[in-house]
This record gives sequence, structure tokens and C-alpha cells, in this order.
Amino acid sequence: MTLARHFTGGRDYLAACTLGLPPRATVAALTADLDAAASGHPDIAAASRAVEDARRSYARLVHAPTSDVAIAAQTSVAVSLIAASVPDGAEVLCAAGDFASLVAPFAQAGRGVRLRCAPLEHLAEEITADTWLVAFSLVQSATGEVADAAAIVAAAARTATRTLCDLTQAAGWLPVDATVFDATVCHAYKWLCAPRGVAFLTLSPGFAARLRPVQAGWYSGHDPWASCYGAEARLAADARRFDVSPAWQAFVGAAPALALFASADADALRAHATGLATRFRAALELTEPVRPSAIVTWPDAEGTALAQLTASGITASGRAGRARVAFHVFNDEDDVDRAVSALRAERSPMLTVVS
Repeated sequence: MTLARHFTGGRDYLAACTLGLPPRATVAALTADLDAAASGHPDIAAASRAVEDARRSYARLVHAPTSDVAIAAQTSVAVSLIAASVPDGAEVLCAAGDFASLVAPFAQAGRGVRLRCAPLEHLAEEITADTWLVAFSLVQSATGEVADAAAIVAAAARTATRTLCDLTQAAGWLPVDATVFDATVCHAYKWLCAPRGVAFLTLSPGFAARLRPVQAGWYSGHDPWASCYGAEARLAADARRFDVSPAWQAFVGAAPALALFASADADALRAHATGLATRFRAALELTEPVRPSAIVTWPDAEGTALAQLTASGITASGRAGRARVAFHVFNDEDDVDRAVSALRAERSPMLTVVS
């Protein structure tokens, strides 16, 4: 994989779905920034440029206009902004078992907002004329299942339902087009290999007009440095009015990582990641999913499989009673074969069943 040379490590690391590894350029940028600050010369102007560089790279990555991209610190922060504008008593439809950062803000919205959950495979057919918003992750964190986004978007269009898609487990290995949704959120610390604390929100102009910038601060101003005091500052006319104040150091590290992925061949990234996942499934006789995924999970209620991987020096993860491995740009076929060998050393009967 051509991007592999940009990373120092990756051997036996099968957990990009938990935390991405920083590329060399990110390490260099953060080190230089820390050295400058430690010497008494922090460069705030450079950090501010890194924020805008990251915004532009992310916009390119998800095929959205830069003017439609707002920055956030976490996905839950961005989702909460949308939850605050759900009409009183309206229905929000979510996928059952989806990540809490996407679901909890609606569950806690109050004002009579009704949260209803349905299985991901039936989400499109569960959308009704009463559904104000359908929210789902493009790739499920717990299972690695890839949503049928086209079917969900088409069903939503028939009922004038708004769409919110979480790209956190997709962007970086799966080609995505944020413009097909009314809104998307993404935390960049997983597959995009950025420091934690860098997230993005994309909004179609029509949907943005319906949202209140309840988290407005100095950075959401038309001119942030002229918006530091008082309540009179004019907010930005585009999605930047939904910006939160950036974690400068995190964005310093994120900018080169995002530039790396934005310049990569998205189809090649998908082919590489899903190809390794397919090799892993085939070796362990696991069922292939309906839509190829870079994440492989299987039942592991006792944690036996995860313990076998860990004992062999392989970094994996466990979620919702399932073992979980992920294949990214810094992995290769040797990583697959080493993981398979670790699991075959004491084969678990649970390895024959996946969602």
C-alpha cells in the first residue's frame, strides 16, 4: 500500500477502528510545535493555518464544499448541535446498537423529542412521514456492518426526512460523499489517523439554515479575532458559524494526516483494506458481509479470541461481546496471517458465526 511508507509502525496493529496511528508527518509537526512552545515561541498563527488546512483537506476527502464544513472537538458535540434544533415532539430514527455519541444527544434532547430505533438492515423501510431525522453510522462500530446508505437516503427523500450520517468508522478507508446527506459528522482520530480532538460537521446549506448555532463562540465569528468579546460579533455566513474553538495542537497534527488521506486514491484504500479483511475471513471461514468492510467482528462473549490475539502481541479490540479487528493502510498480508495463526492456535467454536 503506497501510504504505508508514511507510517513508522503498524505491524500487528489491527485497531484502526479504535485509534489510528499517527503518520510520520503528524509526529514531526507535533514535535516541532511542542519544541517551539517549550522554547517560549508558540506559533498561534501557524496553528490557525493548520485548522483551515485541515478543514480544506477534509472537505476534499468527503467531496463537500469547504464552506459546508464546520470544525468540532467530538462527534457528540456536533450531534448535540443538531439535537438542539429538532422540533418539539418530533421523531428521530436511529439504528439499533449504534454508537452512543450519535444516539445519546437525541435521547437527552427533551422537549418531547421521540427517539425510535430500528435494526440497521431495516432502517430505510422504518422511515415514515412522521420521521423528522434519520441518523446512522455509515459503518457500525460494534459489528463493522456497512449501511445501505443509498436506500436510506432514497427512503428519506420520499418522506422529506432529514439525514445525518456518522462517517467516523468510514472516512479513511471507504470512499464517501458527504453531499448526499443533510449532515455528516466525523471524528478524525480513527481511520484518518489524526490526534483525538479533531472532528468535523458537514451541513447542506438548506439544513444549516434550520439550525441554531447554540455553541457559538469567538471562532464562529465572521472574523474570529474580532469576535473575542461581547455579544455583538457577526457570525460567519457559512458553516463556520457552527465552529467550536479549535484545539490548536491537535489540528497541527491533524493537518498533515488529513492532507495525506485527501490526496490518496479512495478506491485503492477501500480495495486494500477490504482485501485484507476478506483474506482474514476466508482463512477463518467467516461469512462475508453483504457489503465489504474493513472491520471484521465475531462473537467472543468470554473474550477468548481477543485474549489469544493479545497474547500473540497483536493489538485488537472487543466491543459488545464481539472480537474486532480492522485492516488499514499500514497493514499487509503478514498481519492477516499472523492474526489467523494466533487464533488457530486454540480455535474457538464461536469463530464460525458473524453478523
